[in-house]
Order: sequence, then C-alpha cells, then structure tokens
Amino acid sequence: MFRPLSKWHLRTRLVLLVMALLVAIVGAVGVFSYVSMDTFLTRQLDTELSQAADRANGPERPPNGPRGNGRDPLNPEAQRVGTLNASIVDGTISDSGFLASDRSRTPLTQADQQILLALPSDGAPVNRHLSNGDYRLSAVQTNFGDVLVTGLPMAEKQSTLASLVWTLVFVSLGGLVLIGLAGTILIRRTMQPLEQLSGVATKVSQLPLDAGEVALAVRVPPSNSDPGTEVGRVGFALNRMLDNVANALMARQKSETKLRQFVADASHELRTPLTAIRGYTELLRMTETLTPDGEKSLSRVQSQSERMGTLVEDLLLLARLDEGQPLKLEEVDLTQLVVETVSDEKVIAPAHGWKLELPEDPVTVRGDAHQLRQVLVNLLANARKHTPPGTRVWTRVARSADGGTLITVTDDGGGMPPEFVDKAFARFARADAARTRTGSTPASGSAEGSSGLGLAIVQSIVEAHGGTVEVDSHPGRTEFVIRLPAPPS
Repeated sequence: MFRPLSKWHLRTRLVLLVMALLVAIVGAVGVFSYVSMDTFLTRQLDTELSQAADRANGPERPPNGPRGNGRDPLNPEAQRVGTLNASIVDGTISDSGFLASDRSRTPLTQADQQILLALPSDGAPVNRHLSNGDYRLSAVQTNFGDVLVTGLPMAEKQSTLASLVWTLVFVSLGGLVLIGLAGTILIRRTMQPLEQLSGVATKVSQLPLDAGEVALAVRVPPSNSDPGTEVGRVGFALNRMLDNVANALMARQKSETKLRQFVADASHELRTPLTAIRGYTELLRMTETLTPDGEKSLSRVQSQSERMGTLVEDLLLLARLDEGQPLKLEEVDLTQLVVETVSDEKVIAPAHGWKLELPEDPVTVRGDAHQLRQVLVNLLANARKHTPPGTRVWTRVARSADGGTLITVTDDGGGMPPEFVDKAFARFARADAARTRTGSTPASGSAEGSSGLGLAIVQSIVEAHGGTVEVDSHPGRTEFVIRLPAPPS
C-alpha cells in the first residue's frame, strides 16, 4: 500500500529530492544542447544550401540553357551527393533530380514534383519530406523568369542530432546512477547523528521512570552535541532536557525515600502507644466495674485500637516492600496455602458460598509463604467484606501454558463501578456504594475495619514475586487474576 510522502524516511526523501533536482538539471542541459546543436546544424546547412544555389544560378544564365560561360547549371561535379536541383519554367519542372554517388541523377517522383511546385520562390529555406528523405529546400526566381530549386539532404544533420541525444541519455543515466549511489551514501552518513539522537531518545523511553531509583545515565555523545551545528544544537538541547529530567527524578526519589522512611518510622513508633492502649483497655476491663455505657465505650476503644494496629502493620509492610527488602524465598505448597486460607474464611463468614477448584497434583511455587498467604487473605477478605451474604466465591489454582501459576478469586457479587476498576489497586482507594452488602458502605478495603490498603498490598507483594495481578469487574462478576512466573530452571 502506498505510503504518503510525509511518512517516508527523511533519508529517502532527501535522496529523491536530490535525484529530482539532478534530473531537472540534466533535462535542461540536454534540451539546451539539443536546441543549440540543431540551430548550429541548421545554420550550417542553410549556408551550404545558399552556396549550392549560387553555384546553380550563375551569372548570364539564360532560361533552360547553360550559363554564359558554357557550363551546365546543374553540373554534378559542383554538387555533393544527395543534392537536389530542379528548374521550374512556366509550372513545368525540368533538369531535375537527386545527385547519386556515381554522379548520375535520380529522377523525382510525381509527388516530389508537386512538393517543389508548391514551394515559395522567395529563397527562404524550408523543410520538406521527399521520396529520398527529409530535405532542406530553397526556391529562387532568377532574372530570366524561371525558378531554380536547390535542396540538401538532412540525413547528416538528423544523424548528428540522434547521436547527440543518445550520448546525452547514456551519459545522463550513468551520471544519475553514480550520483544517486554516492548521494545515498553521503546522506546516510550525514543522517547518522540524527539516528544516534533517536537511539538515545529510544533508550530513555524504555527506562522504568515511574518508580524506584532511576539511573538516567544515557546522554548524547559530545560529537553530536556541539551547539555550533544544527544537529549538535538538537543533541545539546536533548542532553539539557535529560539533565533536567534526571535532577527531577533524583528529587522525586529523595522525596519518596523520605516519605517512606517517615511512614516506616511513624508506623513503628505508633506500635508502642497502640500496644499500651490495648493493654490498659484489658486492664480496665479486668480490674474495674463499668456501667453498660462504659463497657460499650471501652469496647469501641479496643476495636478502634485494633483497627489502627492493622493499619500500622499494613503501612509497615508497604514501606518494607517499597524499600525492596529481600523476600524469604522457599518452596511453597500453594495448594495447601489456598485450602487453609479458604477454610479460615469459611469460619469467619459461613453465610458465603466458598468454592475451591484445585488441580489433582499439588502446585508449588518459589516465594515468601507469609506474604503469599497475605495476598490470599486480602483477596478473600475483600470478597467477604464487600459482597452480601449468600455470595459465592471461587478460588482457583492452575498452571499456565508457560509453566507459571495462575490464582483467581471470583465472586458473583454486585461488582465495582467502572470508574473505580482502574484505581482499585491504588493506596487508600475508595469508591462509594461499590461491592457492599447494603450499597452504602465504602468499597474495596474501605469498609469498617479495613485500612483501604489491602489491594495495594496484594499488588506490591505479587510484583515483588515477579508476577502481575489484574481485576475484571462488572455487575454479577468480579475476578482477580494473579500470574506468578515459572520457577527458574
């Protein structure tokens, strides 16, 4: 399919432009050469024609007779081969013919005679096609009243022009081919700096700049970043832009590091007062006699301290995952892990329908058993908290075609709002009236007793194991799919 010229490579367009200009120049030179040569040969032929006419029309020549000096006016010895001579008297042609190589004369045909009779007798040279070929003719009326016609063949002129045309064609084609090849090589070399700039930009575009520490060490080499040239100015500007981006990324990284450190420190420091609050709550319940309202208030203090403790633990876990702390890798029987986790959820929420779909053979993965359990707990708790009683929840484990492991958690609850699906794994993400029992409780980890970090923890743990997690949700079906890579061979 033909591509628009604007989408062609710049190198190709430059080569075509140079070739087009060369073709135009060669064409102009060829036309000028041809016209100049044609004019020169025509002028030369006219001169010879005039001389031949003068020889035929000598002084004191009576009509239909020899010159006064007694010589034949159409004397073949004075003419070149192919010369045409004719005498017209009272509309009748006599003493006519083409001079042959043996100095004899070839008679004119009837058609030739008609052409000669139609010639103007003003002596102006004209071109006519006769039986012997193309001729340059001149008809002159003498002082004796007759008309002398002289003609010279144009074959020599036409042969010269044809030779010139073929010479121009072959020389031009050869020159265009050589110049095209040389131009392509030179343009390719000239465009190499731009290709290097493109390569640098491509490398930068493939770097993971969205998170974590970024080493943006790619730069345009000094040979292509000299501000004194056009390409160098582009390379210099690209290097300055990369320097600016690198500084911004470093500042972002420092800010993220400080923020993670603050969250980790704050979470760690909050553990002590929370432990004290829970301890004093238990002590009050054991040592003091409380009114019903006091007992209720104390229970609320204990439940909220437990909720805050869960939030602190989640924040600490995310901080550790963000720091990239090494996993405690071991062989994990994922099948057994799933069975245990689902069994725990059955005890917590017996009103839900918990289903298991497991392969016949155990599925083992290389990973951190505690963190993988946390992933399953969070996904199952998410389904339990945000779907009404009676909802069925399927947990499946299978091997993928590439040797990896697939874990899916699917429920037939109300589903998430479409606008919330894309940010389901964001930290503290909340969506009103999504996947709840009553339709009024916040969604996905934001119900009472939830920190809103459950799915974010799931994504961080799975990515730390080199896998991916996705969600697909619509009314009547929500499915989380975890893909873990195959163990190294």
